[in-house]
This record gives sequence, C-alpha cells and structure tokens, in this order.
Amino acid sequence: MSTSSEPRQITIFDTTLRDGEQSPGCSMNLSEKLEIAQTLADLGVNVIEAGFPITSIGDFEAVREIAKSISGSTICGLARCREQDVDRAWEALKHGTDVRIHVFLATSAIHREFKLKMDKQEIIRRAVQSVKRAKSYCENIEFSPEDAARTEADFLCEVVEATIAAGATTVNIPDTVGYATPAHFAGVIDNLMNRVPNIDQATVSVHCHNDLGLAVANSLAAIEHGAGQIECTINGIGERAGNCSLEEVVMAIRTRNDYYNVRTSINTPRLVPASRLVSSTTGMLLQRNKAIVGRNAFAHEAGIHQDGMLKERTTYEIMRPEDVGFTQTDLVLGKHSGRAALADRTRALGYHLSDEQLAAIFDDFKKLADKKKEIYDGDISALIEQRNTQIADQWQFVSYNIQATSGQTPAVTLTLARGDQQHTSSKNCGDGPLDALFRAIEEITDTTVVVRDFRVQSATRGKDAQGESTVEVEYQGQLYRGRGVSTDTVEAGTRAFLNAINRIEIGTSQVNRQDTI
Repeated sequence: MSTSSEPRQITIFDTTLRDGEQSPGCSMNLSEKLEIAQTLADLGVNVIEAGFPITSIGDFEAVREIAKSISGSTICGLARCREQDVDRAWEALKHGTDVRIHVFLATSAIHREFKLKMDKQEIIRRAVQSVKRAKSYCENIEFSPEDAARTEADFLCEVVEATIAAGATTVNIPDTVGYATPAHFAGVIDNLMNRVPNIDQATVSVHCHNDLGLAVANSLAAIEHGAGQIECTINGIGERAGNCSLEEVVMAIRTRNDYYNVRTSINTPRLVPASRLVSSTTGMLLQRNKAIVGRNAFAHEAGIHQDGMLKERTTYEIMRPEDVGFTQTDLVLGKHSGRAALADRTRALGYHLSDEQLAAIFDDFKKLADKKKEIYDGDISALIEQRNTQIADQWQFVSYNIQATSGQTPAVTLTLARGDQQHTSSKNCGDGPLDALFRAIEEITDTTVVVRDFRVQSATRGKDAQGESTVEVEYQGQLYRGRGVSTDTVEAGTRAFLNAINRIEIGTSQVNRQDTI
C-alpha cells in the first residue's frame, strides 16, 4: 500500500496489437490495426506496442504506418537481441515522432539450457550489446528478461543492472508463462528495487500472463512494490490464457485508489467501445460475466440486489456503468433519423469515420431501418464493423436461394460477385442450409477449408435483432477468421464464411512466432 500523499503515475503499455494478436485466429489486417491503434490513443494508452517488425512484412508495415500516423502515444516495436531484429525495428519506427525499441532475451535456467544454449555471461553480453545498438537509434529503450519470474534472483539483478547501465530506460519483468503468484511476484520486484544499485535510472515494468488467472493480481502486487508500468491488452487477449486485462487493472487502480494511491491516464469511459472494437475485430467474444466490460458486469437480477440498488446504488455497485462507457440509455434511432444523428452516435461509440465511410454506413443504416423499427447502439456498431470486414476487389455476397426440408438434401443457388462479374453455383448438397452455402462458396472460389468454429449471437435485443456470425476456418495449417452481419442469420453465416475465404486469398495471416515474452 502506498503511503505518499500524491498519487504516483502508472504508465499503461498496451500490447493488444502484438501479444494480443498472437492469440490463434486473431491476426488483423493493416486497416484493422490502424483503427485499433487510434482507439488506444484516444483511450489514453501511454505506449502502444504495434508489432514485431522482423517477423513478417505485415507486422513491419503495421508498425511503420502506426508510427507515422498515430499521435498522443509512444509507438513501440519488439525485437529479439539480434542485430537484424533491432535494425528492422528501427526501420519501421524511424518516421515516428515518439517511438520506443523493446528488446528481449530469455534469462531463466530452463530457457538458457534448452532454448538458447547460452551461459549467463553470454546472455548478459547479448543483452547489453542489443540495448546499446537500439540506443544508437533512439533514446527510449525497453529491455525484457524473458521468463524473469523463473530466473534466479541474483542473475536477474545482474542482467537488469547491466542493461540499465547500457541505456535501457525501462526494464520489463515478464511472468512469461503465468507461473507467479502475487506474493512471489511482489518478492521479485522487491528484490530488484532493493538490490539493483541503478534501478532508479529506469522505470520498472511488468508483463504478466494469465495461465493461473492471476495476471491482474500479479500486476497490482508489482505496483504496490514500486513498479511504474503495466503491460496489458484489451479484454486480456493474448497467447494461451492471455495477458493482464487493461480494463480490469485500470479500474482496480481507479476504484481502489484509497489503497494503491496511484493513477493512470486512461479515459475510462472509452473502455467499453475499445473492448467492443477489439472483440469484433479479432472474433474473440467476451463471456457475459467478464469483469468491467461484459454484458452482465452491471446487471442485477437477484431480488435482494435489485431492492438494494433501488434504495442506494452503492449497495451493490462499486463503479458506475457510465465510468467505463456503458450508456445509461441505449439511444434508439429510426428510419427518420438523419445523417447528423448517426454521425454523432458513431463518434460517441468511439468510431472515426471519414465522410465517405459515413455516407456508406448511412446507406446501410437506411436499409436496415426499413427492416427494423428501432436501431440500437449495437446495430450501429455491427453495421460499421461489417463494413470494416469487407475487402475491396475480392468476392462479394450478392444473393442466395435455398430450399431445405428436414431429412432431405438442401437445394441451393448462390451468387457471388467479383468486380463486374457475377458467378453462380446451383447444387444439391450438404446436411443443412449453411453447410450447403459454404460448399457453394468453396466451389465458386475454388478454395476448400475446414471449419473449426462457428458462432452466431444477436447484436441487440428483440426478434428482429441483427445476427452477428463469426467463422474460423483452417487452410493449409493456418487459421483464418471471418465475420458477417445480417437480420437474416443464414445470410450472416454466409457472409462470415465468405469473409474468411477473402482473408485467405489476400494472405493476411502472420508468420508463426516462436520467441515471445
């Protein structure tokens, strides 16, 4: 517990676009990454880790474009302790005005013996050499001893001291495999704070994974013991069980300021819009009871809870819904609502639309208004995100006709367009409407895949709610995700499958990454 009178400022380092994207099926294209990066900047994130430039052309381009176009946050690129990695990271970052190079190297005994085949002195030599090389490019340098939570205490102190002396301005202590517990991790941070003589020359950061469900708890324990930066992701996405959840750790700090006496720069009413954007872009749906941003986070069904809420809100709510971005009322638009009302609502929901994009969304909005009496925030978000998933110059859905009866093979006619040409498939196949439509798409596009996951949920309430469909397919050993929206759930599923096929065609998957923190 902090005892100083003035709250200490905590740096929020978001790695949604790097570690978060490493979740299976979560790869994003350049436009999606740029939109999320702008959302993170609007949210008040201090440092955005935009990618790992050496791993692929896609990652390099994403880091370069984000560094060039996003302001208000430091843009960071990841690199292993290799000359080519550091050089590639700088090549991607060099046009940015506020950038950081983040280098890492494993330090634990198990990584030294089985992965790196290096002794302790070689680890220190490589780390110092890479920090110095990065420092020759820019001042803002972060070093991470990978698997720090399982590294011997004496050696960890030695590595941290050497890299700070070499020029690291931030030293990040990763719990790479989610092994630590709060008391254990607090001890790791305490050890560094008390034994590294130059520790005051760098910010101590933490990067906690959630394999035991303790990433947020471990990060908070580190803050109690002097850490000044938390590395986290929106919705806690990331490899395996994910990372420390940005919205959870930020709201824990805000809600329990009386205990931690620290603060962040996060604009908390932007949390829900940011969460929804990342969820829809990655296809990683949130469980309803997800802390802070889940649909049930502020819902009260038990009678005794409802009674208490009616008498005094704070009996059962420690945060206000509006403090994290839930609106008190879901604004209802209709067919007579104008472009100005729609534009105002899209801004309130956290979207940045050009005039051209707004015009396209407005057309979609009017068409939807003819089908639905009332249009809610979720409908507007679904329309925007549907547009965002469309890929120019690829296959586009035109129409379908299907005859399906229980116990009989469906008869389907599907028409897709590519440019000015339309292509139609008519066949009897499949064991249901969607299976038949998926097979027709495979025939027209000449692409055969294996469906690994298929989900449909409603965007809003009511019988006429739009269906949001997510499809995950495997093609040549890689996972690809597609998304589709329509008031017709069969059409939504068809659009989602077609979107996945388009992603396969333009090769948006990222290179598999073996070395990460």
